[in-house]
Amino acid sequence: MVVTRRGSLEIKEKFINCIFGVRHLQCLLIFCGLCLIYGMRVNLSMAIVAIMDNEAANPEFPKYAWSEKTKSHVLSSFFFGYICAQIPAGGWARHHGGRLLLFISVSLSSLLALLTPLSVVVGDWPLLCALRFSQGLVQGLTYPSIATIMAKWAPIEERSAMLTYCCSGLEFGIVLMLASSGMLCSSSWGWPSTFYIPGALGLIWSAVWFVFGASTPKECKYISEGERMLISKSLQQTGTNIAECKETQPIPWRQICTSRPFLVLILSQCASSWCFWTLLTQIPSYIKSVLGKDIQSNAFYSALPYLSMLVLSLALCPLASYLEKSKRLNATVSRKLFNTIGQWTPAVTLVYLGFLRTDQADLAIVLLTFTVAISTVTHFGYQTNHLDLSPHFSGTLMGIANSASNVMSIIAPLIVGYIVTDTTNLLQWRIIFSLAGGISFVGNLLFLFFGTAKAQHWNDAPQQVICKTTQQRNSELSLETKNAQSCVQKDASSIGSSRETLNLV
Repeated sequence: MVVTRRGSLEIKEKFINCIFGVRHLQCLLIFCGLCLIYGMRVNLSMAIVAIMDNEAANPEFPKYAWSEKTKSHVLSSFFFGYICAQIPAGGWARHHGGRLLLFISVSLSSLLALLTPLSVVVGDWPLLCALRFSQGLVQGLTYPSIATIMAKWAPIEERSAMLTYCCSGLEFGIVLMLASSGMLCSSSWGWPSTFYIPGALGLIWSAVWFVFGASTPKECKYISEGERMLISKSLQQTGTNIAECKETQPIPWRQICTSRPFLVLILSQCASSWCFWTLLTQIPSYIKSVLGKDIQSNAFYSALPYLSMLVLSLALCPLASYLEKSKRLNATVSRKLFNTIGQWTPAVTLVYLGFLRTDQADLAIVLLTFTVAISTVTHFGYQTNHLDLSPHFSGTLMGIANSASNVMSIIAPLIVGYIVTDTTNLLQWRIIFSLAGGISFVGNLLFLFFGTAKAQHWNDAPQQVICKTTQQRNSELSLETKNAQSCVQKDASSIGSSRETLNLV
């Protein structure tokens, strides 16, 4: 009876760990954190419509007569700060833990969101640009922290699915903010509420993360030993026990910066980022000026593409997880297949979108929705490739790639501001959409030729670690075994000599 009960408990624990373990709790918390981070990032895209045209929202709040160029400067100021912290954040996360950096990122970003309406009143658009720059600076810690955390929490068989679940918070935050911002801007609270609400929720999340978040399974107080061993055994397949080790080896900058697979990963991410942020920052203006929608319907139509993106992303997670676990697709083939779907399909639809007329508003909404939704497939393509190339330095790779790709996030709104001088001019929008489609096509073409999911040789660089790796422990055990065997042999030889002596006597 006792044996059966113990076995049933082990089976039950294993079942619970597979269905919902502490690693899934970390995913859920990161999902919510990213949701708030992106809510605080994109709220200005809708709020700026109300700030520049109060009659379309709540006329009780003052109107600011900013030009389109000023508007593009305001929208891009966030990314000037965002790229500055990306590269050092990867190293900070490796040494200080992803938990602390993610806490700093969300909490400080929330405080700055609460101060945003005051900055507009006190210092107009220059002070708003300075505040958004600071907010981008602290949010630059986010993705390197998440990559470092996931490299130590996600078993290899669940890597792309878990990372996709985490990153789905991006779409969910965009959906919530864009869908509610029209109603909030038109309410008695006005456009400032689009900053106050996510800022307050971000502070609440920070308190919860401080209690339940953990950089590694070893540091977590709530994880079971079974789940900790499950993660550890899976990560040992990479050659190093990442979940337990704290690397002290310097980052191999030269090998990273000259790695062809990593360079094409950066280019693919830059191309995707150009399309993503062009659409994210300009869809509200396009829907208002070209399609003639009011701010409330504008908010709904602006959120619809990202709602579809979220649904498709979550629906594809089981498929990607099945393909990884069943080994039906080589990892490299899987990354390239999903990346092609996620970048070449939008390349076609964006070009087609640029040739639509103003009386084809419904078709334009459908194309916008489909374009944004299908791009989520890149979650299983280049967006997981950082962990493939180097689990050791995934945070650093994520920081470098994000820094480079968000240069596109700066340039894209600026290019729109200089090309689209008349927001009702279809020819100018056609140039913007065709440019985005062409960049997306080239980015994936390079990834097809030179991309790979194989771990790079410089991933194995760190040999000096503070903890004991599995190989070290095994070598120590084998050494102890050899010592024990030699002792036994000595004892046996001494006994044999004693017997010979007795026989002679």
